[in-house]
Amino acid sequence: MYSESEETIKTRMLGNISDSVDKTEGYLVYDSVVAASKEFVKVSTELDSIVDKFDLSKLSDDELELRIKQRTGQTRNPAKYAAGILNITGTATIAEGDLFQTPNAVQFKSLESKTITGSGTIEIQAVIPGGSGNIPANQITVMPVAISGVIGVTNPLAAQGGFDAESDAHLLERYYEKLQNPDTGSNIAYFQNLVKEYPGVGDAKVFPTWNGNNTIKLVIIDANKQVPGADLVNEVQNYMDPLGESWGLGYGKAPAFCYTTVEEAAAKTINVSFAIVKDTNYTDEQRLANVEASITEYLKSLAFIDNAVVSYAKIGVAILDSKGVLDYSNLTVNGGTTNIPISLTKTLCETPILGTVAINE
Repeated sequence: MYSESEETIKTRMLGNISDSVDKTEGYLVYDSVVAASKEFVKVSTELDSIVDKFDLSKLSDDELELRIKQRTGQTRNPAKYAAGILNITGTATIAEGDLFQTPNAVQFKSLESKTITGSGTIEIQAVIPGGSGNIPANQITVMPVAISGVIGVTNPLAAQGGFDAESDAHLLERYYEKLQNPDTGSNIAYFQNLVKEYPGVGDAKVFPTWNGNNTIKLVIIDANKQVPGADLVNEVQNYMDPLGESWGLGYGKAPAFCYTTVEEAAAKTINVSFAIVKDTNYTDEQRLANVEASITEYLKSLAFIDNAVVSYAKIGVAILDSKGVLDYSNLTVNGGTTNIPISLTKTLCETPILGTVAINE
């Protein structure tokens, strides 16, 4: 912006010096101008850097978070730990902090000390916060350190609730939303800004007077743009407006007499089937994983977007963008070849979720 080349600065400075002075290279005046122009280049470059600090879209990490906090008080939503239940087979005493893991070394720790006789269950939590701890059922089967008396372990249900720390892009999005849609203490923007600040919440739809005067419905998706688990929904309910005798009385973030109900979005399952021309540099497993990741990323971009539809054509683009696929044919989306509408009403608020992907020969 402000930067100029050393040659441009040197030429301008020499032009401002009278021709009655010897400006030949190697003489004092020339050498002094060259030295000064080098320093001016450094200064102008630093000025550019300083100007960039005023554009939050050019900041990242701690610097972005600090500037946003200074301006609006918003902070980055932290990472959350995945948690679950572990079945223990054997007779043993499990200590709080004992480790268990998947075959690929995603570790979990016991949250309790407990004596198991024959079989029993313990509560576990991922050692590292984030989405890496969201593990399918029957995958936590290894003990990195043997525990006397334990014959076997497994998780009967998926470990859930792990979310990565909020990305720079999402934090900046919330910042702009707060500026562009200021809350007044009880308007729609107020509820939306509040609930999106809760760790693990990716977005929210607000439906006022959904069940009469002074009623508010908040429909949420999680930070992965998926249908949230019951634990997250309950946490957000307690955060906004605890149910029971205190419901609607202002014991949460919702104002008094705003009877607030938190619900999870409904899944709009998208099933895809197609035939492909394979890139033989990839295995079938790699190809399927790449296609699923590509379509999932596209579906995430539609979550809670008004008037959005799952585009048949863009599903095709997502398939072509997947490594391992050279071409495709006979594509069907939910059994057809048309766009799939997504409902965002107070009676049915959907988010698109990838179901089955069938790749045919």
